[in-house]
Amino acid sequence: MSGPDWGLLSSYAGLLTLACGSVYAGSFGSLPNAKLADGSPADEDDEEEIVERVSSEDAWLFPVLGSAALFGLYTVIRYFGREWINWFLGCYFSLTGVMSVWKTSVSLARLLLGPTRWKQYDKTSIVIKKGSTSLFSLSLRTPSLLLFPLAMVPSAIYSFSKAAHKPVLITDILSLSFSHAALSLMKIDSFQTGVVLLLGLFFYDIWWVFGTKVMVEVATTLDVPIKLLWPKSLTFSDARGFTMLGLGDVVVPGTFIAFALRFDYHRALQSKANLQRSFAKPYFYSALTAYFLGLVTTVSVLHVFETAQPALLYLSPACIASFFLTAFIRGEFREAWKWSDNLHSPKVAAAEEKKTN
Repeated sequence: MSGPDWGLLSSYAGLLTLACGSVYAGSFGSLPNAKLADGSPADEDDEEEIVERVSSEDAWLFPVLGSAALFGLYTVIRYFGREWINWFLGCYFSLTGVMSVWKTSVSLARLLLGPTRWKQYDKTSIVIKKGSTSLFSLSLRTPSLLLFPLAMVPSAIYSFSKAAHKPVLITDILSLSFSHAALSLMKIDSFQTGVVLLLGLFFYDIWWVFGTKVMVEVATTLDVPIKLLWPKSLTFSDARGFTMLGLGDVVVPGTFIAFALRFDYHRALQSKANLQRSFAKPYFYSALTAYFLGLVTTVSVLHVFETAQPALLYLSPACIASFFLTAFIRGEFREAWKWSDNLHSPKVAAAEEKKTN
């Protein structure tokens, strides 16, 4: 009897680590003013980006728009070939990858340097005005300016690589950056919206994986950084291929988990907790644990049946169940279900606190 396939098992472990780490980091990036994991603000005097929240009405459209885009890509690949669509999408993702890697590297630099050290660096502001109206405003500290040229390196390597398949490490760097940027900027407005989104994409994933060959063919044909890869080898050799997880299986559940963290942050604000220190995160940790268990279930079924699995088949119910279970156990279902995440920036929160005092 042969022993365990450690190469394959290490591949599963590596892929789960990448996915969960990406969701964890992106969730904190979605907090008002990008608060760090210890609850402290990275840079309080930077203006928070105003992001449009996804509502439940918008969430219903995601499976429809996703289906149209997926089938469109499948049609192009089937009738026009894969070369030019890979070239076109590769160029597009290389350009957007520069900004994503830059944003992610700046967030990492803030975390490593700490808020006090970060604020000691000079700030450069770029403002474009038309009369008295501000059309564009951007504030950057010195490390952000220095990191921009470095952020171009992964995209340059990816674009000019002549290999049959793009370098796995570069693909993962770009994919993780896209994931972090998406989770920081794409925000749902309520748990209700999150449930609608997860349920809609639950059926979307089942149909396009089990009902047709479209999803698998597109995912395996496109050589673009929209998936996480890990070699099936302890030595990171690509001889056996890779295990793969689409970015949709990271970003979609990740938006729900990030909202759970923002709800925990909201509850901490309401209780007037000292947010310079860590605050309680029951909904976040519950959702993140459910996500991890959902991924474990996905790769377990994949390993046993040796066929592609729609990850949201397991991730969507797991994340939804984590919310209901946590809310009912804590007796907070009504409050959590009704709460809407509007613009809760630190300035707004401070103004609300002054009104209550």
